[in-house]
Order: sequence, then structure tokens, then C-alpha cells
Amino acid sequence: MTVRYSPAIDVAAVDAIDFHTHVEIDSSGHCAYDDELAHATGHYFKLGADYFARVDDLAAHYRQHNTAAVVFTIDAHTVSGHQPNSVEELIAGTVRNNDVLIPFGSVDPWDADAVRRVGELAGDYGVKGFKFHPSLQGFEPNDRRFYPIYEAIAAAGVPALFHTGQTGLGSALPGGHGIKLRYSDPMLLDDVAADFPELSVVMAHPAVPWVDAQIAIASHKANVFVDLSGWSPKYFPPQLVSAIGRQLRTKALFGTDHPYIALDRWRRDFEALDIDPAVVPLILKDNAVRVLGLS
Repeated sequence: MTVRYSPAIDVAAVDAIDFHTHVEIDSSGHCAYDDELAHATGHYFKLGADYFARVDDLAAHYRQHNTAAVVFTIDAHTVSGHQPNSVEELIAGTVRNNDVLIPFGSVDPWDADAVRRVGELAGDYGVKGFKFHPSLQGFEPNDRRFYPIYEAIAAAGVPALFHTGQTGLGSALPGGHGIKLRYSDPMLLDDVAADFPELSVVMAHPAVPWVDAQIAIASHKANVFVDLSGWSPKYFPPQLVSAIGRQLRTKALFGTDHPYIALDRWRRDFEALDIDPAVVPLILKDNAVRVLGLS
């Protein structure tokens, strides 16, 4: 039986919307990553052995902080040879916690069934966006072979969230576990945003080492946004901090990259930045409300 998500978030009451949180383990204990990658990732981010939160635990944590959260996993089974945790189970968890969680779907771009899967997840399950990780999934986002996927996402009227820049996944492993950083160059998304002006494209993370390109793209394309997850704000490049307060004030989105960056830490370090106080509520909530189409 298909369980369809419908949000019940009191937008006026929550303090913030975290645009970027991971749920990459299901009730059976199956993880989105193989054992070597999962162990190395936990070591890189200095996390404990059981760092992946299950969906109900994540919801309780965010509810305690009066914060809503976008949640997702990543389907990279073609390149990795490893099946993701259950997207359907993740969505069912957001249905149980629809006062605080917002589900994004994930499709493997190399899967011949990807377009149909987009329609199913958006139409039948009610996901509010789709997450891609070009480096982990091993694809160039501007390759026209993948354009039918974006057409389907645009037709569903939901945003597409793309990892950009460096990734902690595979760090310190031989060959980076085969993960290639160049697939996450934000300039590849400039083509996508230009060719799909009706599609909201969100570039995840400060895109080190391509931050200047990221700022230029988000400034140039009305349909492009930047989520600020994956880095403590105290390490944001100075040009990004400047842009957040100016040309990206309506384009920047609060995000942690949970469990890799703690919610409390991100908020504390962000408050220490020299940001116009009038811009802060836009970044913490208002911009996300607009991108997600929440009332």
C-alpha cells in the first residue's frame, strides 16, 4: 500500500527549515553506503560508529529544536553496486512525522527506470524534491541523456538538489573510493538551469573549490539557489559570506548536512558571522518556504 506524504508543518511557528539532512539507514539496518565507505565517512567527520539516525529519531531531534528538515537518501546503485536504503520506508517515516519532516526522493540517473520512478515518487508518494550526488552517482549533470529526468521533475513542480564541490565521501581512501570530484563542478549545473528555467535547481554546500562560479551562477539564474550545508559557517569562504548578505540574500538556504554537521553548531557559528540581521530569517526559513512551495 502506497503511503502518500502531505505536509502538516506550521510554517509560521517553526524557527527554521534545514534544507539538507541525511537518512541513510532503514529499520533493517541497511545503509546507503558499503561498509568501507560508511566507516571512512564516519572517521572523516569524527563521528561515532552508529552515526546514521533513523527517521523517527531525526524527527524527534528536530522537533525538540522547533526546526523542520528536508530528508533524503542517495540512490547510486549502478556505479556503487550497493543498493540504497528504502526510499519508501523513509517516506513512510516522514508521513508519521509530517509536522517536522519533508521528504525528497532519489533516483539513480543511470537506471533506465529513473523517469518513471520520478513520476511515482512525486505523484504517488508526494515527495517534495529530488536529491542528486553527481560524484557518488558518477554522472555529468549536463549530459543530455539525463534531461528527461529533469523534465519529469520540472513537470512535478518540485526542486532538484545537487551536491556540489568537494565531498567527505571517500576522503582518505585509495582513489577516493572511485568518487570523482569533477562531476560536482557547479558549472555543469549552469547548463541545466539555463535549459530548464522552470526547474528550481539547488546547489548543495559551499562548492569549494568552485565557490566563485557557484555565486556567479546563483546570481545570474533566477531559478538557482544555494544551500549552506556541509561546512561550519565559520569556515565559509569570505566571498560567500559577502554574497549571502547581498546578491544571494533571497537565494541562500540554511542546511546542516546532518549528521555530519550538528544543528546547534551550525546555528551558533552562523550567528557569529557578520550578516545583516534582516537577511537571517530569509536564510533560516523564508527562502526555503518559497523553494519548497510551502504555505
